[in-house]
Amino acid sequence: MDLYGRNQKQRTFFNEKIDSYDQVHAEFMETKRAITEHLEPETKEVLDLGAGTGLELIPLFNRFPNARVTAIDITENMLEELSKREFSSRVKIICGDFFEVNFGEKYDAVISTSALHHFTVDEKRRLYKKVYECLGTKGIFINCDKISLTEDEQDRCFYELEHNIDSYKHIDTPLTVANEIALLEEAGFVSITTSGVDKENYQLIKAKRS
Repeated sequence: MDLYGRNQKQRTFFNEKIDSYDQVHAEFMETKRAITEHLEPETKEVLDLGAGTGLELIPLFNRFPNARVTAIDITENMLEELSKREFSSRVKIICGDFFEVNFGEKYDAVISTSALHHFTVDEKRRLYKKVYECLGTKGIFINCDKISLTEDEQDRCFYELEHNIDSYKHIDTPLTVANEIALLEEAGFVSITTSGVDKENYQLIKAKRS
């Protein structure tokens, strides 16, 4: 199944999960809050990839009430819930595929949480270059996401993607931290740092545009 087909499969999966999404993801609020804690004090323009219902934007707007956010997600039911948030007037909502939507440019920060662990190495290579190019000078990319703890675990996920995808509604394909860093460096990012969060198989990775 190609990237477009997989993304549409995920779109259907998450549209069907709208009634339980916030309840399930409430246990991930610490991973979402960690992103805001790593943003620079002067942050004003933010791109959120995989914004969902906007849970990670709650702490963001608490710290940066005057920030402006562009939120991209492929799932229209999630974005409908985001549009009901009290801060929605400061959010530009775009429903679309990361690989097809124009991100815009000159953001202070691009953030993402629990959204990018569904792509192959080559797909992430393309995506990270696109993220790099939309950032302003010295802009930062913060991704707090699921990781593989070992190469073997990563390889098993990609085996399932290649051989058994039709048996799943969607497949997680998290990379190891080392492989994430390598792709970010290839895209041009510098000053890459990593830090643990409250879940063993999650990691916050922060990278700067040179």
